[in-house]
Amino acid sequence: MSIQWFPGHMNSAKKQAEEQMENIDLVIEVLDARLPEASRNPLVEKMRKFRQRPCLKILNKIDLADPVATAAWKAFYDAQEGVTAYPMTTKKPADVARIPQLALSLAPHRGVPTKPLRIMIMGIPNVGKSTLMNALLKKRVAKVGDEPAVTKTQQKLYLDKHTVLVDTPGLMWPKIEMDSDGMMLAASHAIGTNALIEEEVAFFLGDLLLERYPQLLTARYGFKTEGMDGIAVVENVASRRGFRVRGGEYDIEKAAHVLLHDYRTGALGRISLETPETRAVRIAAHEVEMAEKARIAAEKAAARAEEAARGKRGT
Repeated sequence: MSIQWFPGHMNSAKKQAEEQMENIDLVIEVLDARLPEASRNPLVEKMRKFRQRPCLKILNKIDLADPVATAAWKAFYDAQEGVTAYPMTTKKPADVARIPQLALSLAPHRGVPTKPLRIMIMGIPNVGKSTLMNALLKKRVAKVGDEPAVTKTQQKLYLDKHTVLVDTPGLMWPKIEMDSDGMMLAASHAIGTNALIEEEVAFFLGDLLLERYPQLLTARYGFKTEGMDGIAVVENVASRRGFRVRGGEYDIEKAAHVLLHDYRTGALGRISLETPETRAVRIAAHEVEMAEKARIAAEKAAARAEEAARGKRGT
């Protein structure tokens, strides 16, 4: 199942961000610590690298993520030029309080009276940008909601007299290249529900949990996972919770919603949907798949060309 989601207002948000980037000293990119690369917008990377702007990558929601995976992601990003990763949760004021100093360390030539540090906060929908902005300023200046794309306009605010924050709408990119990324984003509620079939997303999540966290499924729902697939996981959630529809069949829709809700809220436990290692495997598999599709397309094009040539020769 391929998931694509790019609401109309995001074209305008992208244009505004590109225009503002020229005047920005530092980008704070908020990522979901459970799926950092899947939740990283390649447009943000392109914009900031073009302007050679350093980046503080916030690995947000670490209270929901696997701490071992989070440590691996921090090392992964810290090894990149001009990038510092900061695992945190907006639920802890002490975590939020460290951000201004970290930002200043990445752009030390700024943050003085004549040259205020100008920071743009970016990220995809529903990763916690608005919550972070409110926590930094210690007041409600950005709308917060449990739905993607709550913020739709850009705003500038002073953190202090030497620091300007530019908050941007959650920005997706027009085409999600890997289907697994779309599924992970959907499972983590970063994509609007109009772009997905919740049951299919739950089946994907079930498969992933069986691969990486089967013990958490057993602990939460009380069933053994041997020999299961993602569909069976959802069916067993329905069985254990007594979710049935008229006629006695499992209520798959309700069970899928429960599984996704338990993952999203942390009721299942601290879960990361990807690590640097699993990411590398997915990318390699995707490249092989794309190469095979290109080969098949080339063969079909050659066959059509040959057929057209024979037609012209009358043979």
